[in-house]
Amino acid sequence: MASLWRAALGGSRGAEDMGGGVEFWSNPERAGWLTKQGEYIKTWRRRWFVLKQGKLFWFKESGVTRASVPRGVIPVASCLTVKGAEDVLNRQFAFELSTNRETMYFIADSEKEKEEWINSIGRSIVQHSRSVTDSEVVDYDSARHHASADQRYMEGSS
Repeated sequence: MASLWRAALGGSRGAEDMGGGVEFWSNPERAGWLTKQGEYIKTWRRRWFVLKQGKLFWFKESGVTRASVPRGVIPVASCLTVKGAEDVLNRQFAFELSTNRETMYFIADSEKEKEEWINSIGRSIVQHSRSVTDSEVVDYDSARHHASADQRYMEGSS
C-alpha cells in the first residue's frame, strides 16, 4: 500500500501536502471505523477511514481535523474490485479491495456497515475510473433503435 500512497500523493511530501489535493476531511462520501491488515506486519489494526474525492484515507483516530495527516491513502481509480471476503479470510464482515498489483483486506463492524462500505467504494470506483471514456460509452437505446430499423429495412427488401 505504500506504493499506492506514493502514487496518490506524488512521492514524498511535507505533512501539509499529505492530503493529496483533497479539500479538508469534512463532508466525506463515507467515514467510519474499519479494521485493516498492516502492509508489512500483517497484524489487524482498527483505523478511521474517510472516503472523499476518489481517495480512501485512514487515520489512527476519529478526531480528524484540517491539520490531520492520514496514515495512508488508496486512490480508488486504481482499484478494480471491491467485494465481500468472509470466505477468503474466514472472518465475519470482511471485504477486499483489489488493484492490479495487490489486494487489501478490511473488516467492518457489521454486515450492514460492510455492505455500505462496499457500495460507497464501488460507486467511487465507477465515478473516478479512467477505464471508460465518454467516447467509449455506448448509447444502447440508440444502438438498439438503429438495429431494429435496419432489421425492418432488410426484411422489407427481401
